[in-house]
Amino acid sequence: MRPVRIHDHAVIGDGHSAALVSRDGAVDWLCWPRFDSPSLFAGILDPEVGGAWCLRPAEPARVTREYLPDTNVLQTRFETDGGVLVVTDLMPVHEAHSRWPRPERELLRCVVCERGEVALDVRYEPRPDYGRARADIRDGGRLGWRLEHAGWLYTLRADVPLRPAAGGGLVGRESLRVGQRAHFSLTATDDAPAVLPPLGRFSWERVERTVEAWRRWAARCRYTGPYREAVVRSALALKLLTFGPSGAVVAAATTSLPETLGGKDNWDYRFCWVRDASFTARALYGLGYEAEAEAFVSWLLRATWLTQPRMGVFYDVYGRLREREEELPHLRGYAGSRPVRVGNAAATQLQLDSYGEVIDAVAQLARRSGRLARDELRMLVRLGEYVTKSWDAPDEGIWETRSGRRRHTFSRLSCWVALERLLELHRRGMFRGVKAPVERFRDVRERLWEELRTRAWNPRLESYVRVLDGDEVDADLLLMAWYGFEDARSERMRSTHRRILERLGVRDGLLFRNEDDVHEGEGAFGVCGFWRVGLLAKGAGSFMEAEAAFRRQLAYANDVGLYAEEISPDTGEARGNFPQAFTHVGLISAALELEEARPWREPLLEAPEIPGEEARA
Repeated sequence: MRPVRIHDHAVIGDGHSAALVSRDGAVDWLCWPRFDSPSLFAGILDPEVGGAWCLRPAEPARVTREYLPDTNVLQTRFETDGGVLVVTDLMPVHEAHSRWPRPERELLRCVVCERGEVALDVRYEPRPDYGRARADIRDGGRLGWRLEHAGWLYTLRADVPLRPAAGGGLVGRESLRVGQRAHFSLTATDDAPAVLPPLGRFSWERVERTVEAWRRWAARCRYTGPYREAVVRSALALKLLTFGPSGAVVAAATTSLPETLGGKDNWDYRFCWVRDASFTARALYGLGYEAEAEAFVSWLLRATWLTQPRMGVFYDVYGRLREREEELPHLRGYAGSRPVRVGNAAATQLQLDSYGEVIDAVAQLARRSGRLARDELRMLVRLGEYVTKSWDAPDEGIWETRSGRRRHTFSRLSCWVALERLLELHRRGMFRGVKAPVERFRDVRERLWEELRTRAWNPRLESYVRVLDGDEVDADLLLMAWYGFEDARSERMRSTHRRILERLGVRDGLLFRNEDDVHEGEGAFGVCGFWRVGLLAKGAGSFMEAEAAFRRQLAYANDVGLYAEEISPDTGEARGNFPQAFTHVGLISAALELEEARPWREPLLEAPEIPGEEARA
């Protein structure tokens, strides 16, 4: 029953870290105490060395699973010839001012036999520090099974008997009859004394409180269109990837899940990419999550303040630069895809698009609040001055390639956005009392406009192109209308869309990022298909065409509604790190664009049958 597919995982979390749970009941990935901490379980990167925690029937089973509606609480149903077991997995969400003591971290797993009699197999194999540390598990009696590493105490408590396994870890088997339950609580603390929550009915009380908390949060979503289920699932995934104490949103919960099976494009995405800022802020504001959007933009301002005028490509959840990249040769990698990396050397790259993303996100905050602190305005001016001096430099671009710097069209577009938004803030009177070189901002903006209209346009191809004076296209060109540079209904955008579809299209509207990906055999990039939906909704195509394209994109989610970074054009399965915030932000943005464009007097079309949807489910 061991799955090998990224597609076969779901995610649970608590706003500090996240765990991946496979269809066969294995926790294959968990980093504590934070998203970017060393792993306790990394079986998804190496089943033998990485470690996992498995709860599953002893006999073969048919598996179905779902999140409880409007929550991040996962239920997996195992149906055997002898009966049915249901496993509920979650990280409990605690009230901010609860009077009850609670562990710093907890992963709770509750099992119930719903029919017949089923033998439950348990295997617990923690492997701290990406499998590099020795796991000495001690029997603490009523205090549970205890593992100490790097100042943290990990405690597993269960109300079924466990015993040490010959190869390390713990194993157990318990037969459950209809109505019987079993409970498992794994906690982590770096402070004494450790809080060990009670099991039994108290476990189910934590389940109920967590379900209620998630449903209260989901109910705040103000999107009421026909795709609410997919939109709310994406919002819940985005919330799971948000580091509660700071508001930072990490790109993904994992590291080194490959873009190409057996390839070397295996990167650590457990950081917050500045590139995603504008998209994330717009998505959160569009759904009505103003507090989360403001927390995220405030985190951006704090993080970039520390490095201004330099803009980091990404920051960690506390807003610090993390430039060190390390390879872990002892791990075989997912499906043999090496190397496994922690940290990301892209931190040292120059990505000029970051300036436009941050300033656009701050402009969204200013439009709603009507004010910015004077220090924040001064920082924006310094960022704008940097853009006026550096906009003509070649850079690594939005996709942070490691093949050298080029004069990317999207980087120029983002520099234009940065100056356009600063001038908008000036027109709104936001810079009163703060000296800003407005005329210089205006002059450079006009130079960028002219260069993009001439050198970024290839008249022979009748398309905007990836780099100045080039002849290749890139999916990021679809965003020229999203940022307001070009009208989506213009002949230039329509013909650029046609060229992108011709050169980067796969099937069902899936798109590669650029022509390099086509030749290297990578997957289609998830967010790019949703960008296309947004462009169509804005007028590059008909509303019916946009909606049909959106429904085809929805079919590539896995069985619990989650997306990775990429989609295999051959199988439709997930590739790359998982779940990917950028893809879910793209889904939300496309749904909002569709709703804005929907002809209100037109009756809702019935969803057409999507080829292959049943097979993928």
